[in-house]
Amino acid sequence: MPATKRKITPADIIAYEKYAAERAQFRKNIIPTKKNRRMEVGPFATFYFENYETMWMQVQEMLHIEKGGAGQIEGELEAYNPLIPQGSELIATLMLEIENVDVRNRELFRLAGIEESIYIALDRERIPAVPTEYDDRTTPDGKTSSVHWVRFTFSADQIAKFKNSAIEAVLGVAHPAYGHMAVIAPDVRAELSKDFA
Repeated sequence: MPATKRKITPADIIAYEKYAAERAQFRKNIIPTKKNRRMEVGPFATFYFENYETMWMQVQEMLHIEKGGAGQIEGELEAYNPLIPQGSELIATLMLEIENVDVRNRELFRLAGIEESIYIALDRERIPAVPTEYDDRTTPDGKTSSVHWVRFTFSADQIAKFKNSAIEAVLGVAHPAYGHMAVIAPDVRAELSKDFA
């Protein structure tokens, strides 16, 4: 699958029986890509940067698990195509991964609005993340979701900086209750650079 493909079409979908027969191999094939599209920031925020391949796999998995047949395809494409970067952006699924239920409930109340505090810094220039066009991920009582989708939009100059390994790239969260950052590793940076056309 081309790294720069921007949209999944019905023609890209493999029939249920074929996917089921080869599922183990498909899942194995995506591991190296996913490995270099994952970043931990702080103790429980993990970012999974999406692209055509990861979203194609997600669609196939949803079709496999839910067994909705051809009637399910349109809905899955409508849900997941917007999470494929379009050439001047990076898109990530943010998972707040907290195993202990009591701790998770407490922290999700403390982290309301976390999706508004995420950024990538290039040589101290911050590119803010913008939550994707999904429903509000924080409830009226102030509890945030454990899953968010965020989009980083880059200018041509910022893309050039991101691709320049001499310039430090940092992924950060500047929430009052969760201030953490992590340098984007070279392998991750090389993989994410493929998202820019």
